[in-house]
Amino acid sequence: MTLPPALALRFLRALLAAAGEPQVRVRLWTGDEAGAPAAKAAGTLRVADAAALVRLALDPDLQLGDLFVEGRLEVDGDLAEFLTEVLRPRADVGLWKRLLPAGLRERALATGLGQATKNARHHYDVGNDFYALWLDERMVYTCGYFETPEATLEQAQVAKMEHVCRKLDLRPGEDVIEAGCGWGALALHMARHHGVRVRACNVSGEQVAWAREQAEKQGLQDRVTFVEQDYRELSGTCDAFVSVGMLEHVGPDHYPELGKVIQRTLRPHGRGLIHTIGRSRAQPLNRWTQQRVFPNAHPPTLGEMMQIFEPQDLAVLDVENLRRHYTLTARHWLERFEAAEARVETLVGRELARTWRFYLAGTVASFAVATIQLYQVVFSRAGNDRIPWTRAHVYDRGAS
Repeated sequence: MTLPPALALRFLRALLAAAGEPQVRVRLWTGDEAGAPAAKAAGTLRVADAAALVRLALDPDLQLGDLFVEGRLEVDGDLAEFLTEVLRPRADVGLWKRLLPAGLRERALATGLGQATKNARHHYDVGNDFYALWLDERMVYTCGYFETPEATLEQAQVAKMEHVCRKLDLRPGEDVIEAGCGWGALALHMARHHGVRVRACNVSGEQVAWAREQAEKQGLQDRVTFVEQDYRELSGTCDAFVSVGMLEHVGPDHYPELGKVIQRTLRPHGRGLIHTIGRSRAQPLNRWTQQRVFPNAHPPTLGEMMQIFEPQDLAVLDVENLRRHYTLTARHWLERFEAAEARVETLVGRELARTWRFYLAGTVASFAVATIQLYQVVFSRAGNDRIPWTRAHVYDRGAS
């Protein structure tokens, strides 16, 4: 495909106008440039050819990532800052929504029992060695809790796990069920530091194997049981039910099912916590992220999450939004990923490495411009009076 230089430049300017004039600069294969002045631009996007420009214009939400992965778009400057500026003018209504009717944009989320397992494994079974290159030493792949912005990623992840435990008001000897346990760090932390017994489930075989190995190494195998199963298959009862980073994969149609699982497993005095990426208002996740990285993922609104609690007469006790903490968490991940990118490419290949670099940078940008949020919701049975009188147990280190 060819475009005369003058036409290509006009085409580019129209595209930037439709995108809300983001504070970025674009350089075409012809050498022509448009966009924000270089001194004010968050970065410069280099377009390799006419076909790439046309694809970008026809489907920006999908093609920006795909063309970057192919190497036909390159960004000079900080990739996360560039994407933040691209998202900022159209954070409320994306360019894709302006160009196509709703029927062509939306599709049902497939999160039935078999599909949910397939979706999760697509993302998490890339390989433990891959994640170990850029996560913290405990392999925690959820939002950290930065008690100060200067905290390290390791400190923030330990602080997050402790924050969760204190919100649950865990007591020695209690039983905990964890739905979607990742590599097991939270389950091990709860057992070691709070004296509880944990049954934790996950559909990723690689993660479960890693978690079991860590339990053996730490001498906690008699207090923590890791099982490879879907949350809908959970059995037994517990004093505390916790899920960190799983709800994004469940899908709103299945929230009542999760509520029923909690209802049948949570004891009368039980407490629970769900930690999830979410939305301030209902809308689908970015199409590129859904199709290339997180199949069928859905960040819920608080209203959607109530379909877990309300049908089962579960009372919400506390809601906290940690959006800014996730911006910082993702920035740490991206910096570590970029520092290890050569090793990542050797391990998984150039295409997958560029996919994940774009995804992590996009995560930083999405939380920075608040297109997505991070919710922690604490709940219990509606008539439970065996809960703390105040929040002192969460924030006062001397509180019992």
